[in-house]
Amino acid sequence: MYNNSKISISSDMLMADLILMNPHFLLLLDHFSIKLEVQEKSIAEVCRDNSISPDVFLAFANLFTGKNLPASIEYSINDVQIIISYLKNCHSYYLNEKCPQLSQYISTMNKKNDSSEMSLVQKFFKEYVKEITEHMVYENETVFPYIKELYSLSQGKKKVSLRTKYSVKDYKEQHDDIEEKLTDLKNLLVKYLPVKKDSTIRRTLLIGLSELEYDLSIHSLIEDTILIPLVERLETLVKKGHK
Repeated sequence: MYNNSKISISSDMLMADLILMNPHFLLLLDHFSIKLEVQEKSIAEVCRDNSISPDVFLAFANLFTGKNLPASIEYSINDVQIIISYLKNCHSYYLNEKCPQLSQYISTMNKKNDSSEMSLVQKFFKEYVKEITEHMVYENETVFPYIKELYSLSQGKKKVSLRTKYSVKDYKEQHDDIEEKLTDLKNLLVKYLPVKKDSTIRRTLLIGLSELEYDLSIHSLIEDTILIPLVERLETLVKKGHK
């Protein structure tokens, strides 16, 4: 993918320059619900206009360049809400745009390649879509509402008792790297599926799968290294406040 790890991204950099440097930043903007018309505004100005912490934006932007998360950034519990919004937008993109697009590519490829192995590709991806859908519905309906409740309690905005049958530990135990299976599917397409009249659509499919895998890997890193530690801090705060 586009690896711009040698380029330093700062808050005074023009947002337009960032997008032109790496087209994957278009997805970053979408995930943050930032409109593409950024004019001559800096990253800091665009973040201010959209109520986004520049530090959070820069951290995520670094992931899109192939860098590790900056160790110097101290994430605030107040960042939880924008991070959840970002992740929910990712879910919408995966389920409503990217997976249907890839399914269409596979359907087109099936018409051009009548090999018996092609049925494995269709079955594999259908099962993958089912798995990723279940994973994201669980996060949208169980994990994120729990985190929002924690945040409200930590801010004294909600005078209710926190449910005790759920914690971030449950989330960690169920949190798989959902992008790994895409590697298996790409291996099937590259190594074992006979080539017939499907070279063009196969290339398009492989590029699309790589794009999804790339974005999912960033998505998982954000959850594992930023969101979960923040939720653990929130749980500690809420428990102290309820003693």
